[in-house]
Amino acid sequence: MQDILALAQANLLTPMILCFALGLAAALARSDLSVPEAVAKGMALYLLFAIGFKGGVAVAGHGADLRLIAALALGVALSAALPVVAFVLLGAMTRLSVTDRAAVAAHYGSISIVTFVTATSVLEAQGMAFEGYMVAVAAAMEAPAIVSALWLVARGGGGARMDGHLWREILLNGSIVLLVGAFLIGMATGEPGKARIDAFITAPFQGVLCLFLLDMGLVAGRGLRGVRGSLGAGAVGFGLLMPVAGAAAGLAGGLVLGLSAGGVALMMTLCASASYIAVPAAMRVALPEANPSVYLTLSLGVTFPFNLIAGIPAYAAVAAATAGG
Repeated sequence: MQDILALAQANLLTPMILCFALGLAAALARSDLSVPEAVAKGMALYLLFAIGFKGGVAVAGHGADLRLIAALALGVALSAALPVVAFVLLGAMTRLSVTDRAAVAAHYGSISIVTFVTATSVLEAQGMAFEGYMVAVAAAMEAPAIVSALWLVARGGGGARMDGHLWREILLNGSIVLLVGAFLIGMATGEPGKARIDAFITAPFQGVLCLFLLDMGLVAGRGLRGVRGSLGAGAVGFGLLMPVAGAAAGLAGGLVLGLSAGGVALMMTLCASASYIAVPAAMRVALPEANPSVYLTLSLGVTFPFNLIAGIPAYAAVAAATAGG
């Protein structure tokens, strides 16, 4: 237990997580600190490219095998199943409508790529190895939750439907295109390709991530400030409980697959995270009557900070204790 607490404390005191805490505190204190939107978008593009490329290089070195296929299948299955769990929990803990419950559930079956990137940096700082193909698992987990959410609404008589426009929103979402594209480039060029741009995608990575998380802390803090008093205790409780339930599912799946400790930690992180980029865009098309202030505040204002400040350190510690560090 002492080892788990020590590892959790070490992860909590990384520059990335402390930068997020700084942004969150500054926004809650109403500081005028801000990051220009164009700069934030540029940093996001850089992070997505770097993580996708490095993941592709790792798969090129590892080779495609049954474990990779099994990990992808597990990720898709969990992404499809977790919205059902979230939907049931929301029904028990809140008075949200069926449509709002389904919209929120979609966010918790999909993933947050920023949370994933932060987790990989924390693991690298701790010297915990992980499977490079986990970035492909992350990409595969973006969309199934949206389909599950629409099924939940249709089952409840909401009349939602999957059409070509929605599929386009899902499959051509910019973050997915860049992540998958960089992954394929990395897989095609391998280590020789990485050596040519290593100074760009490796050395600056953690510094850029610090600034990006500072901005995300500012955004999350402003969101929390804006909905103060209007989000019920049941909804906030859901935003803290659901990532723990998702992480437990990811832990079980990762151990069954025999992933490394780092791989298990990343599977837990993916299942515990909540989307705030791809799914909100899809919900605007598929469920326009759902309330964005509910699903965005829960995913970005409650679950995202929880995962960065407490979740990721805990997932890494539990994975090290159960899968061997």
